[in-house]
Amino acid sequence: MQNSKIWYITGASKGLGLSLTKQLLLKGEKVAATSRDVTALSKKVGSNYAASFLPLEVDLTKEQSIKNSIASTIDRFGKIDVVVNNAGYGTGGALEELSEDEIQQSFDVNFFAVIKVIQQVLPYMRKEQSGHIINISSIAGFAPGTGWSIYGAAKSAMNGLSEALAQELKPFGINVSIISPGWLRTSFAKEESIEFNQKQISAYEHIRTAHQKFKSIDGKQIGNPDKVAAVLLKLVNEPHPPMNLFLGSDAYDRAFSKIEELADSMKKQKEVSFSTDF
Repeated sequence: MQNSKIWYITGASKGLGLSLTKQLLLKGEKVAATSRDVTALSKKVGSNYAASFLPLEVDLTKEQSIKNSIASTIDRFGKIDVVVNNAGYGTGGALEELSEDEIQQSFDVNFFAVIKVIQQVLPYMRKEQSGHIINISSIAGFAPGTGWSIYGAAKSAMNGLSEALAQELKPFGINVSIISPGWLRTSFAKEESIEFNQKQISAYEHIRTAHQKFKSIDGKQIGNPDKVAAVLLKLVNEPHPPMNLFLGSDAYDRAFSKIEELADSMKKQKEVSFSTDF
């Protein structure tokens, strides 16, 4: 493949990460993919891509584990062109119900792991004066839903980090993109990808109703994860890739609706906004 790249993908053993890994390998790309269970990952991908696939057992909460995996990728393939920070899981529950540990664990995986990966890969990308960092966010990071306050907070933090990071890295020829999918037909709606609050307060029954509605869409989500690879392949080959990309008609409509509401609110409050100037 003429423009094939070296990809480093986190959270590749299921869901979007697994679909992306398989599709990229099928299209002739080289992929280093991380998982907490490398045996299961290798089994799911199969043995047809030995020359272009590097499965890596990584604890994304540990900086040294990440550092070792990136070094292994460089040793195997010579460089890293694209990093996809995909690993993550949903944290459901009202803020009042969530424990300190539940909140910390959510941010450790959904946000701080992203920082650790980027910090470890940047020395290599700066040396090459090229690269593309793709952070898999969620529509919940832009327009959060009921019962996902901490998950939305972690993804929103990732979005803010990404937009600021893009300005820092522009002089080095390194691009940053935020991918915000809607509901993809993956395992995300299953118990294996969701951590619901242990403590439950009866006053928040509307949260339980919202979560039940979420669970009921499993297998009926509108988004096709296998089509994401084609989108990302096109994205990384564009000379001026977009900063924000909403995937799925549901994500696009939800984001556009929020933008319209925000613009309308700003217009109504323009006089108040300007009133604090000297």
